[in-house]
Amino acid sequence: MRKFLLFFAIFVALTIVGAGVGLVGVYFWAASDLPGFKNLTEYKPPVVSTVYTHDGKVLGNLFAEKRFLATLGEMPAYLPKAFLAAEDSSFYQHEGVDPMAIFRAFLRNMQHGGAKQGGSTITQQLVKRLLLTPERSLKRKIKEAILAYRLERYLTKDEILTIYLNQIYLGSRAYGVEAASRTYFGVHVGQLTLAQAAVLAGLPPAPSRYSPLKDFEAAKSRQRYVLGRLLEMNWITQDEHDKALKEQLVFKSMDEQTWGVGAYYLEEVRRWLVDHYGEDMVYTGGLKVVTGCDLTHQEAAEKALKNALVASSKRRGWKGTIDTLTPDKWAEFLAQDVNPALLKNGQWVKALVTEASAKGLVVKYGKNTGLIDAKFLGWTRGKGPKPGEVVWVSLAPVDPKAKAAAEAKAIADAKKPASGKAAPAPAPKVGDDLILQQEPDVQGAITSLDPKNGAVLACVGGFSFEKSQFNRATQALRQCGSAFKPIVYSAAMDEGMTPATVVMDSPFVYEDPVTHKIWKPENYEGGFQGPMSLRAALAKSRNLVTIRVAQQIGIQKVIARAKAMGIESELGPYLPISLGAGAVHLINLCQAYTSFANGGVQVKPRFVLSVTGPDGQELFKSEPEYHEAMSPQTAFIMDAMLKEVVRAGTAGKAMVIGRPLAGKTGTSNDEQDAWFVGFTPYLLTGVYLGFDQVQPMGKGETGGTAALPAFIEYRLAVENMYPVEDFPQPPGIVWSAVDGVSMPFKEGQEKSAFAGIIGGQGNVNFSDPDAPLATGEDLLKQMY
Repeated sequence: MRKFLLFFAIFVALTIVGAGVGLVGVYFWAASDLPGFKNLTEYKPPVVSTVYTHDGKVLGNLFAEKRFLATLGEMPAYLPKAFLAAEDSSFYQHEGVDPMAIFRAFLRNMQHGGAKQGGSTITQQLVKRLLLTPERSLKRKIKEAILAYRLERYLTKDEILTIYLNQIYLGSRAYGVEAASRTYFGVHVGQLTLAQAAVLAGLPPAPSRYSPLKDFEAAKSRQRYVLGRLLEMNWITQDEHDKALKEQLVFKSMDEQTWGVGAYYLEEVRRWLVDHYGEDMVYTGGLKVVTGCDLTHQEAAEKALKNALVASSKRRGWKGTIDTLTPDKWAEFLAQDVNPALLKNGQWVKALVTEASAKGLVVKYGKNTGLIDAKFLGWTRGKGPKPGEVVWVSLAPVDPKAKAAAEAKAIADAKKPASGKAAPAPAPKVGDDLILQQEPDVQGAITSLDPKNGAVLACVGGFSFEKSQFNRATQALRQCGSAFKPIVYSAAMDEGMTPATVVMDSPFVYEDPVTHKIWKPENYEGGFQGPMSLRAALAKSRNLVTIRVAQQIGIQKVIARAKAMGIESELGPYLPISLGAGAVHLINLCQAYTSFANGGVQVKPRFVLSVTGPDGQELFKSEPEYHEAMSPQTAFIMDAMLKEVVRAGTAGKAMVIGRPLAGKTGTSNDEQDAWFVGFTPYLLTGVYLGFDQVQPMGKGETGGTAALPAFIEYRLAVENMYPVEDFPQPPGIVWSAVDGVSMPFKEGQEKSAFAGIIGGQGNVNFSDPDAPLATGEDLLKQMY
């Protein structure tokens, strides 16, 4: 017996030693290539970079993974408890691995004949997500356990739980509880109710399967499980449990502007950030970026540009339908659900033309019927859509008188006795009148900024960012036509000319001495008006006067002034430059005009005002960049002359704004580009329209016809944000009458304008070496 016991004891000892050696061997086998985990002590996951407007509204988010960091202190106490109840109720008791949980999971899985429950702790889940591959193997599970145990030696329980709640994927592109709160409930994590927290805590095992946006019943079932576990752990009361179960769940995403309103602005900021910090930092670094954008300005600018582009397109007539459907396809098209509220919000919807007559078009969209009155179809020139064609429609403005008359008629008709005849098919109701729309082929841009500090308040680069990300405000180089003339006149004011200086508006001819080609610039309206003051010439945008002014002072001085005002593009030393033959960016032309609006000092446009890192450290702060371009007196005189453009010149339509306003229209050769830049002391706005592939927009598509309406619509929408303000008069200014209009002069110049008349009748020889002309084809560019 004693021998048996001795042998048994030796066997047990050897077994224990063998098991121990085996375990040690397994440990070293699994631990031989463990990844490092100490970097988790400085947890820096991919975090959303948020771009804000100047007043703290979200313009957009840039991210690789949609994640916003949140501390435990920012979460309601029941949120982490809900995750612990569902995933790891003994989290604060175990040391990274929970043997009892593993054993319970093993028994349950054996009972159900498959993997129904996991035994991994939250620490193990974190290690698996951040440090290991998703492979299913014994070695990976052992590594997971070893790393989980080690991790708990380096981090506190609260630190591990914080990382887990920020790292975990919860479906619908949301990483972490803050992003999930915004995505599913439209609130920040600190505003979650217990019922909402339980929904989020039920997601980790299968975020897609349990998503409340995809399967409400599955999500509700998981919520009941989580609330039951919280009650079982005595972490909530029975009353809290019952109230949470009864709470009605409403799912909505937080309203975020990303690539919606301000998409062109956001893209401009994104490109700037990538240039300065690189893509990794922008998409994962959690930057806080403050811009100059104002959403009221941005929305108004987008609407104004869209309307101007559509109006320009319609002036060229009907381009054709979106699609044509055979009768057997009508029902399928109309089966699509269309929300009429979209129209009330100013959006377009696709509609099917079902009837066409002299009275107009009857169209259907979804279950709705509308009428496009013939009075809205004149622009189609009799070539409008026919039954079976799919078109864009928007809501027509309601005429109050027509509405009242129609309502009165409807009441009268209702009182009439029945005639016994079949009632006619109901006509579309008043208020359902629609307008036929078409997507424009022409493009354009609007930029608006504060001329005192350069902050860009709005930037729109085209009709649709979704269809074209090319920003015509910052990336398109186009000839600005007469919008360049104020630069010429400002240089002339510093060379002794005044608003009263008289210059001939008469024909001249230049023959190239080498090619013998003839350049005969003309005025846009044709004809000549003879001697006229510079005040009148700028207001009426007379080309021949501008050419003579540029020749008189020397084209090099014009170019020098343009550079001083911030024009960055190449300007050759040729007279056609004075008529806007040089190509510019809209944003750069606006920069030049700040010299007029800001008392002679130009300011560089600023999109990004500041950049802050995720830890609150300031990475970048923008300060206004100023450059003196001209004297305050010259700027003030130019303001007065450009106010005349609005009062009595090519921008007369802008008088409707009813405030002191200066500006200049511009149109390039053959109506290829249309411009208007207008400004007050508090706001400067530039508008451009033109085809991406240079071609004429059509007769009459000038700055005053095509671009100015967008400026007016935008400014009328935002002017009430500012008090009325006129340009401040600097010292050294006196006033005198010019053409019966009071105009400013520099002291001593009011009676010393150039004697006689600059320029004469007939041919003119501009052979002065200080004012060289272009040669060959360059000279044949006729600008106006």
